[in-house]
Amino acid sequence: MTQADTYTIHVTSRPDGIRVEVDGEANFENTVSYWRVIVGEVLTRKPKSVLLIDKLLGEPLSAQQWQSLVAALMGQGLESTPIAHVKPYGLQLVEHCEIYAQEAGFEARVFDDERQADLWLRHGER
Repeated sequence: MTQADTYTIHVTSRPDGIRVEVDGEANFENTVSYWRVIVGEVLTRKPKSVLLIDKLLGEPLSAQQWQSLVAALMGQGLESTPIAHVKPYGLQLVEHCEIYAQEAGFEARVFDDERQADLWLRHGER
């Protein structure tokens, strides 16, 4: 478990990859920070998939912030790893992340339910 000033991230193994749970304050800096942790975990563990449970609370990131984040993640090693991004407290504007990620060549989807995300990672069409 890693803890920053305003968020906590917990990474665990799962049969087909890693599960990442993030709690705390929603803002652009925290989002960029936890994605850096995810990139490090993917490069180290080489998981088949990433199940991200994003429980950050607060103002949602703007479409431009999601686009900036996706641009920063390009070429970092996530392109061949399916990513299910779960926002259990509501999608807010995270669907922009899915759109930009798919346009950039990432295999990513957003969900508001962890079971649906898990099902997509295990059996979804990609």
